[in-house]
Amino acid sequence: MTADKKVALITVTKKGVMSGERLALKIGHGTLFCPQKFGYLLSAKKPESRDICLYENALNTHIERIFKAFDQLIFFLALGAVVRLVAPHLRCKYQDPGVLVIDQETRFVIPVLSGHVGYANAYAEKIAALIDAQAILTTASDASQTFSVDILGREQGWQVEAPNINLTRVAAMLVNAEPIALIEEDECLYDWPYAWPENVTRFSQFTAVNLQRYQGILWVTHAAIPPDIWQQLHERLVVYRPGFGN
Repeated sequence: MTADKKVALITVTKKGVMSGERLALKIGHGTLFCPQKFGYLLSAKKPESRDICLYENALNTHIERIFKAFDQLIFFLALGAVVRLVAPHLRCKYQDPGVLVIDQETRFVIPVLSGHVGYANAYAEKIAALIDAQAILTTASDASQTFSVDILGREQGWQVEAPNINLTRVAAMLVNAEPIALIEEDECLYDWPYAWPENVTRFSQFTAVNLQRYQGILWVTHAAIPPDIWQQLHERLVVYRPGFGN
């Protein structure tokens, strides 16, 4: 697990406290939140890689500060309860932390919030591997084993440039198998673990694309995009800026 992400492991039951501590030790970092009354269940000697916060009063009185302070929230709690806990604090997927749920028997790891942008899906898969559980990914691109429009190239340092509405529109086009043009200028895409979807056609330059044929345009380029192009393509265009020096 990446240590640069601030991780909170949140428990409310005896079994959750023990499961949370085991996972915290396997991750190697993170803050374990557990009820004060169950603190006696924790290891007497606290490893330096793990912080512990023993809270009093109801968990919902602490969620706001946890929600704002951490990048990943991992709950050992029922899915419905977690939804009710975090709902009052939601802003948008570009600001909210990743939220995951692990069931009491540690059989399933479920990303609930910010699956792609907030890394919850990626964390779910890593955690599942650590505890021999199954990650339950419900986002359409993961279910169909394709890429996600809003994080394409992120691991290579790419920056996405597009209004949020464009990301939403083109992501829906991709999942619904509508024709998508993928333009790669100056830099080839990294090797993808899956075959490119049949509805995605790759081009090396923008001028080669018949804009009437393709519903969505994904454009990998260092060049500035003229305002008239943005206006012409309206909500159909997403631009990616490859990281310099990659």
